[in-house]
Amino acid sequence: MQKPPPPVEFALKETKPQLGGGNVIGDKLTCAYDLVEQMHYLYVRVVKAKDLPPKDVTGSCDPYIEVKLGNYKGVTKHFEKKTNPQWNQVFAFSKDRLQASVLEVVVKDKDFVKDDFMGKVTFDLHEVPRRVPPDSPLAPQWYRLEDRKGDKAKGELMLAVWMGTQADEAFPDAWHSDAATVSIENITHIRSKVYLSPKLWYLRVNIIEAQDLVPSDKSRYPEVFVKGILGNQVLRTRTSQIKSINPMWNEDLMFVAPDPFEEPLVLTVEDRVASNKDEVLGKCVISLQNVQRRLDHKPINWRWYNLEKHVLVDGELKKETKFASRLCMRICLEGGYHVFDESTQYSSDFRPTAKQLWKPSIGILEVGILSAQGLAPMKAKDGRGTTDAYCVAKYGRKWVRTRTIIDNFNPKWNEQYIFEVFDPCTVITLGVFDNSHLHGGDKSGGTKDLTIGKVRIRLSILESERVYTHSYPLIVLQSKGVKKMGEIQLAVRFTCSTLVNMLYLYSQPLLPKMHYIHPLSVIQVDSLRHQATQLLSVRLGRAEPPLRKEVVGYMLDVDSHMWSMRRSKANFFRIMGVIGGLIAVGKWFNNICNWKNPLTTILIHILFVILVLFPELILPTILLYLFFIALWNFRRRPRHPPHMDIQLSHAHAAHPDELDEEFDTFPTSKPSDLVRMRYDRLRSIAGRIQTVAGDMATQGERFQSLLNWRDPRTTTLFAGACLIGAIVLYVTPFQVLALLAGFYILRHPRFRQRLPFTPLNFFRRLPSRADSML
Repeated sequence: MQKPPPPVEFALKETKPQLGGGNVIGDKLTCAYDLVEQMHYLYVRVVKAKDLPPKDVTGSCDPYIEVKLGNYKGVTKHFEKKTNPQWNQVFAFSKDRLQASVLEVVVKDKDFVKDDFMGKVTFDLHEVPRRVPPDSPLAPQWYRLEDRKGDKAKGELMLAVWMGTQADEAFPDAWHSDAATVSIENITHIRSKVYLSPKLWYLRVNIIEAQDLVPSDKSRYPEVFVKGILGNQVLRTRTSQIKSINPMWNEDLMFVAPDPFEEPLVLTVEDRVASNKDEVLGKCVISLQNVQRRLDHKPINWRWYNLEKHVLVDGELKKETKFASRLCMRICLEGGYHVFDESTQYSSDFRPTAKQLWKPSIGILEVGILSAQGLAPMKAKDGRGTTDAYCVAKYGRKWVRTRTIIDNFNPKWNEQYIFEVFDPCTVITLGVFDNSHLHGGDKSGGTKDLTIGKVRIRLSILESERVYTHSYPLIVLQSKGVKKMGEIQLAVRFTCSTLVNMLYLYSQPLLPKMHYIHPLSVIQVDSLRHQATQLLSVRLGRAEPPLRKEVVGYMLDVDSHMWSMRRSKANFFRIMGVIGGLIAVGKWFNNICNWKNPLTTILIHILFVILVLFPELILPTILLYLFFIALWNFRRRPRHPPHMDIQLSHAHAAHPDELDEEFDTFPTSKPSDLVRMRYDRLRSIAGRIQTVAGDMATQGERFQSLLNWRDPRTTTLFAGACLIGAIVLYVTPFQVLALLAGFYILRHPRFRQRLPFTPLNFFRRLPSRADSML
């Protein structure tokens, strides 16, 4: 049964914005300006003043500047007792909102009762020059101050006034007239910013053994373990099986360490003296600045570390100097692994930590964040709903944040960003949020930026050089059901610098070599990913303006592995959708056997006889058949990038009880302790099953993507390989190929490599529908 189309409100819409002031003809831009609509602004740069007249008894003044244009008024900070102040501040007035033809720049003296007028400079907007980057910035000039009547007054003001666009370098730091209600203290919270994730390393601590431990109770066998602490990460080894003062472990502890290294590694050797009491036998503090960095699988030399012991003397903690215990360990920072902070299904980066191991980039991704339409009110202000929206995009280590548009349900950002691409099989994530920290929000302490919606775009499905202009629905799932929060309009272009290198990547392993030579367990990867996301939240939350924890968590899908009945059902139906193709083939064959169409059945009999008489034609016929299927499906290839699919996610038909369970707290809020324990255990187990079901569906969908042109490059490669394989098999005796294949499969181990087989690498890079899942 064919799936009904999704409701129109949740559908992807193609748009035709005026990008860069030009038009889009077909898939190409008619001008090379950029991927956003031009927004024109009147810029006023107030540099400094000199020789201002004294206005108080001290013979000085407290000057500040008012920049007035119609009903809009921008104000600089004021200086105490200064006749030659310097401001160097830029004001930007949107041309669409200009309500006057004259600009006034007024110098005033700050006073307790009424601010005194000191002079002004006026400009006719029709005479203001226009500047188009990359022209050099307009040089500021000295202007004589005038009094209220237009006569010459004492003092001069250095200004620069020009008309420009958002491409002007003064745009990010300018005071904007549409943000006039934001206080000076919160002005930094609305500006656009670019963030870089800190470089993350895996810290491997191989704890081998300890010697000459001194337990307090020498009459018992010590039960010793080692506990490692790095920042908020706490790991411990198992209890040593050798119950003596020389225990052994030979166990690895893996931490995530952000560069620069601010926290030392603290290792304590502890003895379990009672069921709820541990005694510290020694402590070792290691600075990560001195730890060796490993880029490959070569072994690290072990080393003995002296343990310090602290004792209580008169209530004070003091170090014991004479202490001979020591700990044998191998410690290294692993630079050959990729530190996961996103789910593998829609990761934006697969590069190893060490920059020396990076391969050259294959192109650039340009994203124009144009606007949003119909955003839902996210909070109340003065008795009415309002939204202060901004957009965050994450790709690789680069995070970008647009400026916040104040009190607008249809904000226009028109900001463009460029990302360097190292692998086409990656996903860019864009989220829209409501800024809740502008009007005293920080004072409440618990205020969070609210989530409006998210979009994910897989790069491998984008045709090179084509400009994609679409309006994406912003969909969120709430406890009451699925809801559309508005739409975001984007312009996306992926430019491939070297096609050969990009196609070559499809035969390479998805992850760095170390993941295959010394693989990490699934439990390790999950634990390390959790630690990585926590570290990113802390580091990005310390930026100015901060990228807050709730924003980072939503962008990285930190709760994607939690149990959900809805997601489990959706993954089951994804599997059934894959199996549906095999069922259709079975029905077709059953119709052949039952002579539903006699002509088709006779043709199949003839083909069967030919293949039996000439078995060498079997493989080339199958490959040629697959080639023609791919060719046939070319006309039905997807022309638009996928988006969040509510039907695929089963969000539109979720039962209220299922949503209540999905939005339940973890651990559950049920009153009974026994029910809570069993319920949480069931959810944990079911979450693993859900992930496995999703992985199975992903593998099947990758098979489907071989021929459906979802990733045009993979289908081209596969169809071409099928055609070449068919030709080779036609001209080469089947026995020779079988002999070569047999010898290759049975080859000696010295001729094998531990990296995955090239077809397997190709298969793992195929797209699935996982990045369209809510």
